[in-house]
Amino acid sequence: MKLPELKIANFTARIPLIQGGMSIRVSTSALAAPVANCGGIGVIGGSALPPEDLRADILKAKSMTDGIVAVNIMYAMKDFYNLVMTSIEAGIDMIITGAGFSRDIFKIGREHNIPIVMIVSSPGIAKLAEKLGAAAIIVEAAEAGGHLGTDRPLREIFPPIREVISKVPLIAAGGITNGYEMAEMMDKYGADGIQIASRFVLSEECDVDDKFKQAFLDAKKEDIVITSSPVGMPGRAINTKFVRSMAEGTDTTVKKCSYKCLKKCDHHYCISERLLSARDGNLDEGLFFSGANTYKMTEILPVAEIFRQFVTQAESVYKEGHGFSPAAS
Repeated sequence: MKLPELKIANFTARIPLIQGGMSIRVSTSALAAPVANCGGIGVIGGSALPPEDLRADILKAKSMTDGIVAVNIMYAMKDFYNLVMTSIEAGIDMIITGAGFSRDIFKIGREHNIPIVMIVSSPGIAKLAEKLGAAAIIVEAAEAGGHLGTDRPLREIFPPIREVISKVPLIAAGGITNGYEMAEMMDKYGADGIQIASRFVLSEECDVDDKFKQAFLDAKKEDIVITSSPVGMPGRAINTKFVRSMAEGTDTTVKKCSYKCLKKCDHHYCISERLLSARDGNLDEGLFFSGANTYKMTEILPVAEIFRQFVTQAESVYKEGHGFSPAAS
């Protein structure tokens, strides 16, 4: 059966798939635009970017596609509102946010007619987001890469959130690696779509260093671990030399911060430095955020082929979900 479209506010994605926003400079216009061209929602990772760089990348993405382009900005960022307004002024289609909760962002969304999509990990926060005006909600579970809001798996936390959300689309995220799992989440669990990130690192269009992609290809299940972050949340990453050094108690405390990117930072290392080192392929010093199931991915593919595989696999088993219906809202 053909997959349904994903309708968020006034936007309709032909394929119910959101590409997760990965920072810093992992998911840029080079990735987001091809995703949008394939009928999904392409997402630029906006956290910790200088506003002028974010503006330029949004404008570049919009020049490359007529599809839907969003930006993901963590609420934990010190210049969160500046990045939000920069994105709106640059013509972004929607804003995705998590790693903290902002009530004001929904007011900004209404004032500027910009859909706000909230990332949550619990029924209570999901209900609050829907009440305050979220245009869609992403349920992100423990299998996701990067910062985690829960230690519970997707198939455990999604049902109770599905039970309390009825007015807006609900998206499943965390550890989804193929179209069969996509269909499972939509058919069995009632998701209106999925979000995937790590699979797109292993795309030809993702413009991280080749060593970053090779680290994903080389990773075994036991190489993907939970580590700490100055953001104040646990994170899932590849167990590189840097991550091992922290686990062993090596002092990585920042003596002088060059970025000052977070509202609250415990300074036990500089996350901006480490993420940028990963983006540049520094296997010793970088922080390589990774989904729990990255070890299942074995090849680098064009974005269009990733979409083709997901859609073909999903439609071969998809029946009919029980998620959000715009006509019933």
